[in-house]
Amino acid sequence: MISFVIPAWNEEKLLGRTLDALHEAAGALDAPYEIIVADDASDDGTCAVARSMGARVVTSGRRHIAAARNAGARAATGSMLVFVDADTIVPAAAARAALSAMRAGAVGGGALVRFDGQVPLYARLLTPAILRLFVATRLAAGCFLFCTRPAFQAAGGFDETLYVSEEIAMSRALKRQGRFVVLRETVVTSGRKLRAYSGWEVLRMMGRFALRGTKAAKDRELLGFWYGSRRDDPQSLWKGKELTDED
Repeated sequence: MISFVIPAWNEEKLLGRTLDALHEAAGALDAPYEIIVADDASDDGTCAVARSMGARVVTSGRRHIAAARNAGARAATGSMLVFVDADTIVPAAAARAALSAMRAGAVGGGALVRFDGQVPLYARLLTPAILRLFVATRLAAGCFLFCTRPAFQAAGGFDETLYVSEEIAMSRALKRQGRFVVLRETVVTSGRKLRAYSGWEVLRMMGRFALRGTKAAKDRELLGFWYGSRRDDPQSLWKGKELTDED
């Protein structure tokens, strides 16, 4: 059994497309699957959308993404876990590659990532370098991380002292358990935060991390980029676009 775990806070607008893509991708796998949405204190229709599309909903309610991921993992019944963000499309090729990697002995891994739609110039310039760094250091981007259940348990789950960068800490913990891979296949995630925040705001946030290091990742009050009120996306996610295995 493969368990897809989706942490979600107020994702009624985007969750449906993510679930559609997962059902399509998982249906092509040679394995039974389940989808679990870990609701993180949503006050919109996130849970209703999840249930209407065949996902099982568990409640976290702490507004803490690491805790939501762990809550979903505790409820999962699969021997293989795939953590997917609620605004991320996983093509069948990426799902197949993740399953094949785990069957071949990898304890976990991630995939290449690209953003939907147009993102600001600074993001277009920085993203290739950041992705190359993730591949070189074998770290999974937060929108897509997979692992076996034994490796997840041995790693101690996601670090709940962290409000961000929990996927980086988990990647490092999993690498201590065995072979960790970054797939050549690509998933597509939303660029809405990059579109909704100015380059100056992002630079200021990065400066806080540079000055305070991991202490900043443990202070939710400094992390409005992730935990603040959601801003409108200037573009409509997925508008007029269909994804294929080749994307």
